[in-house]
Amino acid sequence: MTRLQISPEARDDLLLIKEYISEELGNPQAAIELIQKITAKMRNLIDHPQLGPSLASRIAVQTNYRYLTCQNYMIFYWCEDDLVFVSRVLYGRRDYLRILFKDLPEE
Repeated sequence: MTRLQISPEARDDLLLIKEYISEELGNPQAAIELIQKITAKMRNLIDHPQLGPSLASRIAVQTNYRYLTCQNYMIFYWCEDDLVFVSRVLYGRRDYLRILFKDLPEE
């Protein structure tokens, strides 16, 4: 059976998303619903690890990352044998490439 592992950074991302929507946007119910949707998509990866497209198909960097979208957020993960590892959950308009690949050269 496939195991799902969520990185500490992805857990922090989820907390920050919930906090931002709850406190900054003043909508705690929307925050709860979004986190539930994101975590449901993550759990779906247990049965369908190849569900998300390869990130390499979108960018000019060779990578094993795959991704799923959930509203305005992107779930970045990779698969290896019986493990699905969720690395980050980031707002889609952020510079997610620079966040995922910290060693990319500055432009």
